[in-house]
Amino acid sequence: MKKYITGIGISREKPDLCFTQAEKTLGEEETADTAAAVRQALKTFLKEARAETSDVLACAGYTGQYIRPLCCACRDLDIDLRLENPAQIKYGSGIQRGRNDCLDARKTAACGFRFQDKARLYSLPQENIMSLQQLTGERDMYVADKSKYQGQLTDQERFMRKKDYWQKSARLKELIKGLEKSIYQAEKEIKEAIGNGETLYEQHKRLCTAEGIGDKTAVKMIVVTKGFTDCPQVLLPCRIGTFLLFVGEQHPVAKQGLAAGGQEYQSPFTHGGSGCCCQMQGELHDCYEKESG
Repeated sequence: MKKYITGIGISREKPDLCFTQAEKTLGEEETADTAAAVRQALKTFLKEARAETSDVLACAGYTGQYIRPLCCACRDLDIDLRLENPAQIKYGSGIQRGRNDCLDARKTAACGFRFQDKARLYSLPQENIMSLQQLTGERDMYVADKSKYQGQLTDQERFMRKKDYWQKSARLKELIKGLEKSIYQAEKEIKEAIGNGETLYEQHKRLCTAEGIGDKTAVKMIVVTKGFTDCPQVLLPCRIGTFLLFVGEQHPVAKQGLAAGGQEYQSPFTHGGSGCCCQMQGELHDCYEKESG
């Protein structure tokens, strides 16, 4: 059990920190959302409380890229960091999570204290994995936009004046052309990132040799599992017809994606896993035979 719990209400500009001991608030502070500012706030608390870094557990809700300064600060100070699904904080605190960052920090600290025994510590992935995360997210954004514009080209032709449609389609085609260029550039950089890393290259190569797993699915699996360094007790049995995905004791980051619909994370595993279990011998194939029989 940690002696001190620090709850952080993440904000794009000014995160709030709440320092507690056994659910008793010792102090609160608002700081800038930079690694240096957060690090200084934590160092000040350690000095005032005369505490060691091993006595402190920092807790925050996962908010995507905005948590990077906090992660860097905790890594530099060697402070344990727990990132939780915001929904867990919302319901674990017993009251609705508010829009006030200071109040959110208090609730996060309270949730961190009550569920210390279930804490899974978070560490920043390697630089090449982080680059892959950014690149795949960027590529997916361009692909989604391209699909949206292409849909308008085909869906609206019958419902517009020809002149208006031709003018609009010309502008949309220019946008699509630019997006295709951006998609090509992002995919090129993804291939370069994988090719420049010996471990990533070997992982990608081995994944692509499996039945039903292609280039994009392999990249997604590497990104989600942080190069297979963050996937303890992961089970991927796929049931015929529904292709359910079971993830045991997964990281809250992946859990948040699944809870929100999670197509970005779910599809690569379900479709890739289902293709493998149907054709390859092993426990998953036996499960497939049992369910389909």
